[in-house]
Amino acid sequence: MAQKIITIYTDDLTGEESSEAATHVLALDGKTYEIDLAPASYEKLMKALAPFTEAGRKTSSRTGKPRKVAATSSGSGDTAAIRAWAKKNGYEVNDRGRVPASVKEAYEARK
Repeated sequence: MAQKIITIYTDDLTGEESSEAATHVLALDGKTYEIDLAPASYEKLMKALAPFTEAGRKTSSRTGKPRKVAATSSGSGDTAAIRAWAKKNGYEVNDRGRVPASVKEAYEARK
C-alpha cells in the first residue's frame, strides 16, 4: 500500500492557502508565539512592529524571557552630572532615559 502526504500551507492571519507561507517566531513578556504567514501578511506585521523594533534593542537571548536590566551605572558616575556636563559642552541628551555611550565616554575622557 502506498501513501501520499499532502501538506497545505495556510496563512494564519488570512486563512488563505499559500505555498510561500513561513513560520515566524515572536516573543513578548516572556511568552513565545509562532505564526505562519504568507509574504504579504509578514510585510503587514513588520510594518506594524517597525516603530517598536526601531526603538528597541536586539538581544542575544533566544528564550523569549524578558531580560532584567540592572539599575546601576557602569562606573561612569552620576547620570545627572553627566547630563549637566553634556548639555554644557554641546551634546544633545534627554532629561530622562539612557545616556548614550558616546556621551559617557566623552565625559570620562575629559579628565
